[in-house]
Amino acid sequence: MHIDLPTTWFLLVGALLGGYAVLDGFDLGVGILHLWSPTDEQRRIFLNAIGPVWDGNEVWLVTGGGALFAAFPIVYATVFSGFYIPMVLLLVGLIFRAVAIEFRSKQPGARWRRVWDRSFSIASIGSSLLMGVAFGNVIWGIPVGADGEFAGSVLTLLNPYALLTGVTTVALFAMHGAIYLVLKTDGDVQRMVKGWVNHAIIVFVIGYATTTMATLIYRPEMTALIKAHPVLFVLPVLTMLAIANVPRSMHHDRHGWAFVSSAAAVLGLFALVGVGMFPTLVRATDPALSLTVYNAASSPATLSIMLVIALIGIPFVLAYTIGIYWVFRGKVGLNSMSY
Repeated sequence: MHIDLPTTWFLLVGALLGGYAVLDGFDLGVGILHLWSPTDEQRRIFLNAIGPVWDGNEVWLVTGGGALFAAFPIVYATVFSGFYIPMVLLLVGLIFRAVAIEFRSKQPGARWRRVWDRSFSIASIGSSLLMGVAFGNVIWGIPVGADGEFAGSVLTLLNPYALLTGVTTVALFAMHGAIYLVLKTDGDVQRMVKGWVNHAIIVFVIGYATTTMATLIYRPEMTALIKAHPVLFVLPVLTMLAIANVPRSMHHDRHGWAFVSSAAAVLGLFALVGVGMFPTLVRATDPALSLTVYNAASSPATLSIMLVIALIGIPFVLAYTIGIYWVFRGKVGLNSMSY
């Protein structure tokens, strides 16, 4: 049986990055909301809610980046050269998040903790914004030269559409993180966080609706595959239903279903971008210079070997992730071992 290896790897890379968006999305969201909490005890609870899982969540980003490099090295080179400064800033943000989580509780002083609290929150907001801006540019298109090199500047990447996508991503992660906190807390803290969920939903829905309208008006080619294959219309419908089910589930105190719906919404939005882009991986302002799954893929031998390695390795990543979440299930409390 013939396997379309470039398309298979497109789906695989998408699945890995989509998994990262779901998993690291909620702990980025917790960081976005961190400074809203008025007390040190509540902030410690928030950190302990994500403490056992945040570093494991980032494994999905490393795996997805490695898969992109192995399967589509030309795309990796173009994107990372063009987005060099934003990527460095993203790495700095992720590093500062990790340092802030670990260093915050090393000293009891209020000033010490405020510095790391601000670092954690600013790094979370900045990282989420940069991810959204990157996706916005992938959809909008970037200037690519005939040699496959990025032909723009940092200011080129800060176009209104990309910034709109970035703000929407921040709101999406804030909503996702707030719902996760509702799952992990109880009492007064949970009641406070429930109010945050409602505000985050409103901001996200406004951003999502605006981004959708802008996409349909300025990038109508994003709907070409759905028009050609009407069965794919089920994807935006399911995504819309998942978003709508978040406030419904929260209203009925079905917090687990709200989180599942939020995760499904993240995956659905990610999938919509993938369907809209396919087979393009990097849309160039000159369509003839766009990088696709076919003209940017590694050799068939490389894709075949890497597919075998991926089929062996990914189950271990899944098993590790499931195991960690199972061990640290339930509500969060504070003790001598807490952050």
